[in-house]
Amino acid sequence: MKLDRFLIGILIGIGVLVIVALSLFFMRRGEAHYTAEDTPEGIIQNYILALQKKNFEKAYGYLAEDKAKPDFARFREFFVTSFESYNRAGLTFGTSSITGDTAFVTVVIQRNYGGPFNELSREHETVDLVRQNGQWKIRKFPNPFWGYDWYDENLKY
Repeated sequence: MKLDRFLIGILIGIGVLVIVALSLFFMRRGEAHYTAEDTPEGIIQNYILALQKKNFEKAYGYLAEDKAKPDFARFREFFVTSFESYNRAGLTFGTSSITGDTAFVTVVIQRNYGGPFNELSREHETVDLVRQNGQWKIRKFPNPFWGYDWYDENLKY
């Protein structure tokens, strides 16, 4: 049986592409770092990163002080019992609007439901922040990064 040079070339080309793809994949997987906390976007990014690193104390520190703020135990329990749905979600920043001590940042939340056809949804949402003691704090954030009853006196249990 005679080997076909064209077929060997194709197989070598596929092998090279696989090696390049794998090396790019493993090289880009660097450790994420916290950013500056002087902008609403920086606070949002650090909040998400703290949740992904399971640093719930740090994430809790980004919440606005309010009488309806959940206590730390309830905050932590929400993420511990959420089956890590927040880890299967990504976030992209949109526009920001800052007026005095209030900021609204639009975000696009992408969720991967992990199905056989890689179902992905995109939702346009708004993050509400307030400046307290010179620092931006989160007052409202969309699901899955936020409990539906946080900061709402009518929904307390």
